[in-house]
Amino acid sequence: MAIIKPFKSVRPDEKYASQVAALPYDVYNRQEAKEVVKDHPYSFLNIDRAETQFSDEVSTYDDCVYQKAKELLDCMIEKKIFIQDEKECYYIYQLTMDGRAQTGLVACASIDDYMNNVIKKHENTREEKELDRIHHVDTCNAQTGPIFLAYRANALISKIVSSYLETPCLYDFVSDDKIIHKVWKIEKEEDVKTIKENFEQIQEIYIADGHHRCASAVKVGLKRREENPGYKGDEEFNYFLSVLFPDEELMILPYNRVVADLNGMDKEEFLKKVSTHFEWSKVDQPVWPKEKASFGMFLEDEWYLLKAKEDILSKDPVEGLDVSILQNHLLGPILGIGDPRVDKRIDFVGGIRGLEELEKRSKSDMHLAFSMYPTSIAELFSVADAGRLMPPKSTWFEPKLRSGLFIHML
Repeated sequence: MAIIKPFKSVRPDEKYASQVAALPYDVYNRQEAKEVVKDHPYSFLNIDRAETQFSDEVSTYDDCVYQKAKELLDCMIEKKIFIQDEKECYYIYQLTMDGRAQTGLVACASIDDYMNNVIKKHENTREEKELDRIHHVDTCNAQTGPIFLAYRANALISKIVSSYLETPCLYDFVSDDKIIHKVWKIEKEEDVKTIKENFEQIQEIYIADGHHRCASAVKVGLKRREENPGYKGDEEFNYFLSVLFPDEELMILPYNRVVADLNGMDKEEFLKKVSTHFEWSKVDQPVWPKEKASFGMFLEDEWYLLKAKEDILSKDPVEGLDVSILQNHLLGPILGIGDPRVDKRIDFVGGIRGLEELEKRSKSDMHLAFSMYPTSIAELFSVADAGRLMPPKSTWFEPKLRSGLFIHML
């Protein structure tokens, strides 16, 4: 059973919501973050990336940076830019991109469910990436970036959520990237009780995005348990901020690949080797693959359609992924990309950037590009259910959840 509980959110006053909402901290480098906050004093990025308040000589990970984050958060609460609900509630967060809406439930999930694998992972985390958020959460005494969770749709939960969508909302604004954001509050006791009880019947919940933020939140919770040996289990540090989406709402975009060179081959030799495991044909337009086990390839100003041959297809949940097929039968053995996590000859381009970005990169700092068919949410579930891990850069979720709209105080 999954424990998904309501909470008393700290959230922006309605008139500040659009100014506060910020993309996740990790989509920016330091200079980009400084540019964003320069003219946006209420942007939550000021708190998420408090090094923007200092000169570049100050390390991103200096203690004073985290103290500054806490100071800014406390100040915005004191000035009533942020308010706190008096009653434990669930919230509905709907994001609409290009006319397509996805609607999730904002709540707190249990760190015990994370540790006992009710909440399932599909990728590894790196300790150095966790440490920053551990320090940030612990110092601010707050979780500020929601974890993107997914679950198999539940009819009763969906019915309750849908019933609120035609009612007045807390927030309704359009962000700079043209995403429509709407938020509703669920505080009716009967609805809160039904949602909580129905999640208790759900056996598996999946981390879709935010593995490092999730691991960091859990580690802060465990640290607080050590510091409070008499804890009872209902303290807020036993839970972490999440937005949970039913699987039918989600769309995964492809995570495309660009490669620096042909590993010492000319085009003819390379295409000959490709033909061992892939059927290929030259096409006169850019290629978005329309089915599994097919790939677009842009090489020397020309587009190709590649289709994997039957002998390399697999029903294994990991080996059967398109990202695995390309890595195991082309990028690795032909182009010499042994470990894509560390190899400097490969880079990854989110599907939101389009095929134009692949052409641009291939003509500038790279040599060829591959457009991918997106991993499905069912494939993500299958990998996690098998206790396996996906290859790096397998999924790209859009639109991105905004930080600052919901804060969970510990």
